[in-house]
Amino acid sequence: MIKPLLLFIFVTFTTSFSSASWAKDIFVAASDDLQTAFDLALDGDVVAISAGKYKGNFIVRRAIRVIGEKGVVLNANNSGHGLELQNSNITIENLTIVNWGRNLTTQDSGIYTDVGSTNLTLRNNVLKGDGFGIWVQKSDGVLLENNHITGNSTLRSADRGNGIQLSMVKNALVEGNTVNDTRDGLYIISSQQNVLKNNTMHDLRYGIHYMYSHNNQVLNNFAYNTRAGYALMSSRNLIVSGNRTVNSEDYGFLMNFITSSEISYNQIKQVWTKAENKVLGRDGKGLFIYNSAYNKIMYNTIDTAEIGVHLTAGSENTKVYGNNFINNPVQIKYVSNKQQEWSLDGIGNYWSNYLGWDLNNDGTGDTAFVPNDGIDKMVWQYPEAKVLLDSPAVLLLRWVQNQFPVLKPGGVKDSFPLMQPFPVASNSHSKNNEVALAL
Repeated sequence: MIKPLLLFIFVTFTTSFSSASWAKDIFVAASDDLQTAFDLALDGDVVAISAGKYKGNFIVRRAIRVIGEKGVVLNANNSGHGLELQNSNITIENLTIVNWGRNLTTQDSGIYTDVGSTNLTLRNNVLKGDGFGIWVQKSDGVLLENNHITGNSTLRSADRGNGIQLSMVKNALVEGNTVNDTRDGLYIISSQQNVLKNNTMHDLRYGIHYMYSHNNQVLNNFAYNTRAGYALMSSRNLIVSGNRTVNSEDYGFLMNFITSSEISYNQIKQVWTKAENKVLGRDGKGLFIYNSAYNKIMYNTIDTAEIGVHLTAGSENTKVYGNNFINNPVQIKYVSNKQQEWSLDGIGNYWSNYLGWDLNNDGTGDTAFVPNDGIDKMVWQYPEAKVLLDSPAVLLLRWVQNQFPVLKPGGVKDSFPLMQPFPVASNSHSKNNEVALAL
């Protein structure tokens, strides 16, 4: 009984030792053919690339680790993918990749994979080009860390690729990346159980864009100079917490068909449509909620948006409490006859234009806050009626509504308005704080 067991241990040990001994380091100089080095590598090898310029469209077919020395530049000659990955267990580190193609139909990307791989790591890479930055599809177990992706700002936004695109991906951690001048910063479609954390996105259409993706976390990211900081669409069971957006033109957060999700401790500031882009009905909205229900929206701050929150298309059955609404000319735009209570267990929201008193010093106002009345809703439905807002007839109607509450239409009501803003949790990502302070 002992001899077979010893033989098994010996064979297992020698086999493992033999496999490890075959793994080797391959050093590539600028005068060498980089694709040949990739083709000669075996699973487990390390390909170390020396500083220099390498032209071509490169393919990694083995489970290897690729490490670039400072000064390594892969130039794709303005066509195709810069680097294509066709296996699992691949690590790509410290490469600069430039000038890949701009054909969005063929998904031209700086780094591209669509073979159903597992255990991919892309770390500390710098990518600059016209098409997609990093495209990962059908993968499970992905780490995208500390990459910097820059698009082409001279192209129309619609003609650029996204910075990082995850399609049908599970268990990805996307952390510490910076994306600018692409179409969207991080675009997530049909992908589950992923975490986007501590990323910075700026000068884009959308900072983070979700489509048909469930059970994901969006944590402590920072977006600025966008049309929308965060566009969350057709997804459920999202945890969106600790994020920041500054200087958005159309939306701080856009929620479209979002259900069973938690939106908390986010900071939205300065959402304002530029004067040259103004058209009727286009206003900067801190939070736009369209046909989204059964969510929790709590402890967020919306500061200096043309419209604090715009609810429409059946966006009901959501718990809203502990939020700060500060310096928004229109706090709430909600055209509906159904009453919504925006407080929970005696905790309401802070409204910078609340004029009530707190005579018993319990921290909440003695009278409920109702941000909209029938006149507001008439103006939303018939914008040309704005010219009548200061007329005696409108002032009389407002007075009648206040004296006879039964005449007030349904809408948002906060029965426990806070007298002081709820403290905002500090963002742990110091890089984000530094950029925000500069703005």
